[in-house]
Amino acid sequence: MTRPRKILLWVVAIFLVLVAALVIVIATFDWNRVKPTLNAKVSEALHRPFAINGNLAVQWQREPDEGGWRAWVPWPHFLADDITLGNPDWSQTRQMVSLKHIEFRLAPLPLLAERVVIPRIDLTEPSANLERLKDGRANWVFDFGPKDPNAEPSKWSIDIGAIKFDKGHVTYNDPIVQAQVDVLIDPLGKPIPYSDIVGTSAAKKVSDAGATAQDYAFGFKVKGRYKDQPLEGAGKIGGLLALQDATQPFPVQVDVAVGDTHAAVAGTLTDPKNLGALDLRLRLSGTSLGNLYPLTGVTLPDSPAYETDGHLQARLHDAAGASFHYEDFNGKIGDSDIHGDLAFVASQPRPKLTGKLVSNQLLFADLAPLIGADSNAKQKARGGESKQPEGKVLPVEEFKTDRWRTMDADVEFTGKRIVHSDKLPLSDLYTHVVLDDGRLQLQPLRFGVAGGKLDTQIDLNGRDTPLQGSARLTARGFKLKELFPGFAPMSTSFGELNGDADITGTGNSVAALLGTSNGNLKMIINDGAVNRSLMEIAGLNVGSYVVDKLFGEKEVKINCAAADLGIKDGLATTRLFVFDTENAIVHINGTTNFKDEQLDLKIVPESKGFRLLSLRSPLYVRGTFAKPSAGVQAIPLALRGAGMVALGVVAGPAAGLLALIAPSGGEPNQCVPLLQQMKEGKAPKTVPGA
Repeated sequence: MTRPRKILLWVVAIFLVLVAALVIVIATFDWNRVKPTLNAKVSEALHRPFAINGNLAVQWQREPDEGGWRAWVPWPHFLADDITLGNPDWSQTRQMVSLKHIEFRLAPLPLLAERVVIPRIDLTEPSANLERLKDGRANWVFDFGPKDPNAEPSKWSIDIGAIKFDKGHVTYNDPIVQAQVDVLIDPLGKPIPYSDIVGTSAAKKVSDAGATAQDYAFGFKVKGRYKDQPLEGAGKIGGLLALQDATQPFPVQVDVAVGDTHAAVAGTLTDPKNLGALDLRLRLSGTSLGNLYPLTGVTLPDSPAYETDGHLQARLHDAAGASFHYEDFNGKIGDSDIHGDLAFVASQPRPKLTGKLVSNQLLFADLAPLIGADSNAKQKARGGESKQPEGKVLPVEEFKTDRWRTMDADVEFTGKRIVHSDKLPLSDLYTHVVLDDGRLQLQPLRFGVAGGKLDTQIDLNGRDTPLQGSARLTARGFKLKELFPGFAPMSTSFGELNGDADITGTGNSVAALLGTSNGNLKMIINDGAVNRSLMEIAGLNVGSYVVDKLFGEKEVKINCAAADLGIKDGLATTRLFVFDTENAIVHINGTTNFKDEQLDLKIVPESKGFRLLSLRSPLYVRGTFAKPSAGVQAIPLALRGAGMVALGVVAGPAAGLLALIAPSGGEPNQCVPLLQQMKEGKAPKTVPGA
C-alpha cells in the first residue's frame, strides 16, 4: 500500500471515528445540563422569565415518510416537560403560558439553507392567560430590545407545518374590546366526522375543492363577558391545525350567545397560518338587528326579533380590507320573511356594507321600529328604552346618528307583497339605501298603494347636529275603489288621489323633524263617495262624527276634494281645503301643529240645493293627535259664501292644484270646474238652502 493511500485511509478513519463519537455524544448527552443556560438566554431575549422545569431530551430518529435517501437521515426530536413563560412586569398575574409537555421534530437539511422547518408541534395540556391593558400593551407582544437601524434583516426563516392540540385552558382579558373570556378545551373521547356536524352537502363541497376536512376531536366551553354583555357558548374543533397544508382545512363549530344575540357557526378555517379565511354556515338571531352594532361595529336599523341562516365566507387579509360575504341567507324579521346577500368590507376610510334584500311577504308593522313607531313595550322587547310619552303620537325615539359615520352602505330592499289590513292597502315596497359618511338617503322609498305609486326621496344628513332632513313625496294614481275596498259605494268609482309634498326639518327624531318642518302639501281627490261608515273603515272616529253631522247616514258623492297646506316651523296652515259634494261645498280652515300635536280646524258647509243641510253652525275639530274632539261651534253659519271670505287668497293655491288633476276613466274630472272658478276668483255655484 502506498504512503499517500495509507494517509487517506487514516484521514477517513479518523473522520468516521469523530462522526461516530459526535453521534454517540449527541445521542447520550444529558441535555438537562444546558437547561440553566438555555433558560437564562431565552429569559434575557424575551425580557420575561422562561423555564423548562422538567426533563429536556433530544432523540434522533429516521423519518420513513420522507422517502428516498432522506428517509435515512436521522432527525432530531426535541422533548421537554413542564415549560413556563412568565408575564411582563406590568401584568397583575405571574404566568402567561404553561405546558405539561411539548414535542417537535426539526428537519436538519433545510438548516443549510438558513430555514428552520418544524413539520409539527405537539402540545400537551397548554394553558395561556392573555391580557391587554387600556394603553395597548399586550402580553403576547414580546420586547426584544432596541433594533439597530443599520442592521441587515435576518436571512433565517421559520416554517411550522402543523400544531397538534390537547386539552387546555385559555383566558383572555382585554378592556379595549371589552372582553373577559374563559375557554376550557377537552377531548371529545371519540372523534366526530365533519359531515355529521355540517351535513353531507357542505362536506362534499370541501372534498370537491380537493381538500379533506378533519374530524372534530375536541370540545370547548366558553364563558365570560363581551362588550359589557354576558357571553356563554360551546363548540368543537379539530385536533390538528395544519398551518401550511390548505388541503386540510381546520373544522370549527361554535354555538354562542352574547346578551340577546345568538350565533351558531359550523365550517372550516381554510388559512389557519394567517387566520385568513373562513367558510362557515352561520345562523344568527336576536331581539333587534340594531343590537349587533356594539358587538360587530356594523350599523343596522332597529327591528323586531330576527333570525337568519346562510353561508358566510371571510377573507381576512384582502388588500382592500377584511371582507365578509353572507350569501344566500334566509330568515325572518318579526313576522316578515327575508332573503338575500350582504357583503361587508373593512375598507378605508370607512367600512362599507353592500347587498340586496328581498321579502316575499312583508308585514307593515315590522317596519315600525325603523323610526321608533313601535310601542314602548315592543321597544323594551328589542332592548331599547321606553321613550314614547303617553299621549304623543309622533315617534320621539332618536335616530342613532353617531353610528351613521362609522360605516357606509349601499343596500337595495324589495318587499314584494305588503301584508296589512284593508285600511291601508299597500301592495309592495322598494328602497335604495345609501349611507355615506353620516348622510342617509333613501332614493327612492317607493310604495305601491291602491293601484298607484307613492314615490319618496328622503335625505337625512347626520353629519350635522342636529340632523337636517328633507322629504319629497309624490302620490300618483291611488284608485279610490282600492284605497277603500271595504266601502261598497266606492267599488264602481273611477276616482283617484294625487298629491305632492316637499318638507324639510331639523331634529333627531320623527317628532323633532316634523315639529320644526317647513314646506308644502297638496292633494286632489276626484269622483268618490263618503259616509260615516267610510270614516270608520279608515279609523277616523272624528271624521265619522263630522260626516254624520253634515250628511247624516246617507252616502254622498264627492265631486272633488282639494287641499293645499303650507307648513312653517311645524305649523301646517290651510291655504285651501275644500270638499265639493252633491249636496254642499265644505270648507275647512285652521291649523295642525306638529310640534305640540294639536288640531284646530273649522268646518263650514255651504248648501247647494234643496236637499237641506240641517246644520246651522260650523263644526270644529280640536285637541291632540291622540285624542281629537269634534263639535258644533256656538255661532251660526254666516251667509252663503262664508267659507270663501277671501277668494283672492285661494286663487293661487287653486291654480297650483290644477296641475295634479288627471282624468279618470275617460270621464271629465270634476275638480276642474271647481278649481277653475277659484282660480278666477269666483265663488263656486251654490243654491241657498233653508
